Amino acid sequence: MSDIQHSEFFKGRGAQINSTNKFLKAGYETLHPEGLDEAFLINSTTQLYQEHPKNIVSISNSPDLPFMHSINPYQGCEHGCVYCYARNSHEYYGFSAGLDFERKIIVKKQAPQLLEKYFNKKNYKVVPIMLSGNTDCYQPIERKLKITRELLKVFLKYKHPVSLISKNNLMLRDIDILAELAKEDLVHISITLNSLNEDLRLKLEPRTVTGKSRLKLIEKLSSKNIPVRLMLSPIIPGLNSDEIPSVIKFAAEAGAMDASYTLVRLNGSVAEIFKDWIHKSFPQQASKVLHLIAECHQGKLNDSRFGFRIHGDGHIADSINQLFKVSVKKYLSGRSLKPFNLTAFKSTADKQLKMFG
Repeated sequence: MSDIQHSEFFKGRGAQINSTNKFLKAGYETLHPEGLDEAFLINSTTQLYQEHPKNIVSISNSPDLPFMHSINPYQGCEHGCVYCYARNSHEYYGFSAGLDFERKIIVKKQAPQLLEKYFNKKNYKVVPIMLSGNTDCYQPIERKLKITRELLKVFLKYKHPVSLISKNNLMLRDIDILAELAKEDLVHISITLNSLNEDLRLKLEPRTVTGKSRLKLIEKLSSKNIPVRLMLSPIIPGLNSDEIPSVIKFAAEAGAMDASYTLVRLNGSVAEIFKDWIHKSFPQQASKVLHLIAECHQGKLNDSRFGFRIHGDGHIADSINQLFKVSVKKYLSGRSLKPFNLTAFKSTADKQLKMFG
């Protein structure tokens, strides 16, 4: 792999540009390669913006998603993963999907109260809810704000099933609540890990913990009988696709009970951000990698086709799928996550009825 000089990059950021927001009539653009307009792209510190939503649970109609209900206590993500599909959602807030996504974080401090209100709706029916359907609920600011921890307390109070996706070992802070949820089959954890190549991670996911730390996270969760799945996401052909067997092997040894994967797709502004990034990070491989990605999505970098956008199609995508299946069979055979318990849920209304019954 061809290395870059990190001094050429915005330190600790994935995106190196602020892509154009399609919803705005005006925006900043780098016109002078000599850096005369660099002041507009300084690597500023992270800023927080508070949102006051009326509802906290989002419902998706995508047939590709296993869970239709999700909660995102944060929009934008300091992890800075350059490939993140959630970058595009930042444009709805008037920000860029590029550097803005990583340094302008929208927080929803009322999320726990809104969730409790949601659970107490008349005739509410239990459906597993995912934390981090869009951005990581354990990104760095969670250490201070603890919104995710308070949400987990609500899930435990009402004995409601919850699924979490994260790549941050900050989750271990909440292992006490997660263990209690696991005792009643009320939690599934997915740990995202797509490479054990530390040089690649530093460029691809600059503010995340190391791959080894994520393996230790899987191990510690498993030791408490908390069910953990490996989320191999995204697979980028030509960059990390050769690591599929080894990542699954090490995750299985750490205690993972299942695995899934997604193939990278560069929808919306993510394509511009990713292309700029890979040409700066791996100039000798850039054209090949972009070509391989397009080969998996009918000649395009983006893909919105239900049924194909997650795993792609064509011979490159098929070979990746086959390698994944063979690896899962070899290292995870006979393992699976127990189904959620959908019968333990008790709303405040139910408890009040029992008091007066």
